[in-house]
Amino acid sequence: MTDPDVADTDGRGRTRFTRARILEAARQELGRDPDSSLGDIAEAAGVVRRTVYGHFSGRAALVEGLVEDAAQALRQALASREASAPDAVTALARFVLAVWPVGDRYRMLLRLAPHDLGAERVDEILAPARDTATAIIARGQRQGLFRAGLPPGPLCRALEGYLLGLLECMNAGTWTDDGTRSATAALIAMGVDADLAVAHVRRPGGSERVRRPDTDLEDLTEHTSRRGHPCTTPRPMTNSSASPATATPPCT
Repeated sequence: MTDPDVADTDGRGRTRFTRARILEAARQELGRDPDSSLGDIAEAAGVVRRTVYGHFSGRAALVEGLVEDAAQALRQALASREASAPDAVTALARFVLAVWPVGDRYRMLLRLAPHDLGAERVDEILAPARDTATAIIARGQRQGLFRAGLPPGPLCRALEGYLLGLLECMNAGTWTDDGTRSATAALIAMGVDADLAVAHVRRPGGSERVRRPDTDLEDLTEHTSRRGHPCTTPRPMTNSSASPATATPPCT
């Protein structure tokens, strides 16, 4: 005779597995085509539409499931990164390298954000990353390592738009990266010398002496481009209040 507790556990396990399979199919299908229907997603998941509706009441609920997964992954990435760093340059390199895989995996949400999520939900999701980045930027400005022309909050939002723009370039197929080039670009945008930015991203725990910014940002990005970085030179965000919904892709 089957133990009811065991049967119940097996049933919950199958339910979680099916839900995860539907979400993974949705991530892939919506990444391929943001207008994919629930029928397309059900077919990709190997289930019938009725099964999808058994887990999600509709498209909005399915997208919210992806958002919850992305938010959890982002929190885990922030919690798992090495918090202690000898300077803000190292801290920012570690931050970008930690969150980039999450952004890469869920970058299809960028195309859905204006229609399916709304600005308030986007703000809620990104709040932990924004708080962390703002604190790192403030530390870098106090240490004289980052540019101080803007307050940390607006500068953080400008950097956010810059990185989200690179993810949009990946959506468009004009940029490929495992996070290292984007982290390097982020440091240069903050005013770090290009060679030191490359060194810190390659070895984010490195002990290289960090110089204060003394070169124009455009000269630094041009220098980085001459070193052979793929894609067109990432352009610094000129709108310090850039948001995920209005971020301009820095490469074409």
